[in-house]
Amino acid sequence: MYTNRRSFLKGLCVASTTLGITSALSAADTPQGLKMPEVASEGAELQIGDDIAIAETQLGKVKGYVSHGIYTFMGIPYAADTSGTNRFQPPQPREPWEGVRPTVFCGNSAPQDVYPRQSDSYDTFLDHWNYDELGEDCLYLNVWSPKLDRRKRPVLVWLHGGGFVRGNGMEQDGYHGEHLSQAGDMVFVSVNHRLGVFGFSDLSGAGGQAFASSGNVGMLDLVAALKWVRDNIAQFGGDPGNVTIMGQSGGGAKVCLLCAMPEAKGLFQRAVALSGNTLDAIPQQDSRQLGEYILKEAGLEADQLDQLQYMPWREYLDLAQRAARRMDCEVGGTGRRRGAFGPVADGVHIPARRFFEPGGDAASDVPMLLCTTVHEWGPSRYDPTAEDITLPEAKERLRERYGKNTDRIVEAYAKTFPHARPVEVWSMILSSRQSVVQTANAKLHQKSPVYMAWFDWDSPLFGGRLRSFHCLDISFWFLNTSRMMTHTGGGPRPQALSLKMADALLRFMRTGDPNGGALPRWPRYTRERGETMVLSDTCELKNDPDHAARQTLPA
Repeated sequence: MYTNRRSFLKGLCVASTTLGITSALSAADTPQGLKMPEVASEGAELQIGDDIAIAETQLGKVKGYVSHGIYTFMGIPYAADTSGTNRFQPPQPREPWEGVRPTVFCGNSAPQDVYPRQSDSYDTFLDHWNYDELGEDCLYLNVWSPKLDRRKRPVLVWLHGGGFVRGNGMEQDGYHGEHLSQAGDMVFVSVNHRLGVFGFSDLSGAGGQAFASSGNVGMLDLVAALKWVRDNIAQFGGDPGNVTIMGQSGGGAKVCLLCAMPEAKGLFQRAVALSGNTLDAIPQQDSRQLGEYILKEAGLEADQLDQLQYMPWREYLDLAQRAARRMDCEVGGTGRRRGAFGPVADGVHIPARRFFEPGGDAASDVPMLLCTTVHEWGPSRYDPTAEDITLPEAKERLRERYGKNTDRIVEAYAKTFPHARPVEVWSMILSSRQSVVQTANAKLHQKSPVYMAWFDWDSPLFGGRLRSFHCLDISFWFLNTSRMMTHTGGGPRPQALSLKMADALLRFMRTGDPNGGALPRWPRYTRERGETMVLSDTCELKNDPDHAARQTLPA
């Protein structure tokens, strides 16, 4: 199941000097794991000029800057403006440019509603989402690389979260690619693409062939970005034959979808999904019905669909959202994702069957690493009084969702985790691993290995009541725990785990196997044993640690 969370704030794209890196370490050189980078003591930490950081792409030359020795390019266009006649259409080629194009700041983020920033909001303090300009000219990506040579380094393509309706490739400081690029001698890429009503308005029922792909153009943007990587990344020192796609929350679901899309096959060789996954997409009968509601809300006939392409983007965003609310009210909850804007199971771009099942030969069969956090949705994040809740009170809070099964579920979790406080039992039920285990079991139908992790490192902030919350692990994978101090608190404790996790990720990127570093031996996941690497101050391998409790949840 993919998760709808988050927005984004202004992107600060010039690298922070919080944790500059001075020397590259390949995973092969560090049998005991990576070494924590140090701030450079000599020389300029930032270099930019007329003849610095120039790279060739198929569309023309781009010029970035060098930060702590890392060649950095922000806002490289990979496809054309999506406004006007390109709205609701698959991504179109960008016109080449003359001369050298500056690429020193993030490109536009896709049109979307963003959460407000408030000076008295602890959420604003914790996440401080990075905004940038909004606009339909939004198909841009960012690149970090140690050298502009032909060394063929492994490439990671980062897919942001936001449940398909919000976000951008730099929305959190933890997304920054500089540290992992330098420490791991790899190339880091992050991507913006169309979201929400602009990426997933399915008008194919009314518009016919002219709008046949409209329900999935947001995912087709990601395919176009991966094709850009295939065709251009060698110019940035990357290996187009060794690409890992990685995403969190909605980005984790995007990883699963790309694995299932025929058009993406061969464009990547490994996959990592964090705190988000999916085994299907929205049924097209529901997405087309939503398209009909959009037409009704606009007061248009089928032969007038092109008028929606020239409507100001804010006007169309509001109109489509009104249509979705109207459909929800009139149709009701008979469909699991009615009134939602997200990828569509059209049977062409995205299979109309469950992903990874036998017979899906068009899908990508690649090694996959899956991870969730123990307390994705902790109730005391927003309500400190929940810390003192009793087990009977926790049952009452869950009864509306689980009905007559509530007592059995709560008692099973309390028994499986006897040291957990009632608020933690409540949190673990809300954050169940049920979905990710289902995805892992389905992926076992393919030949490539699956590795499972469970992130159980508790943030020290707010007296520890945030625990291992949704998004916390991102900065650990990318050696950004000091950049993202408002999640981790900073300092040596999170860095120690971050080194182990980043090292395992880099090994997985190179070989499809995370083993060989400082973590304990990490066997492949199997349905029978449920091998799971628990990531915390002390990491250990456990076999399906929540199995008994999870079995009490409804299917």
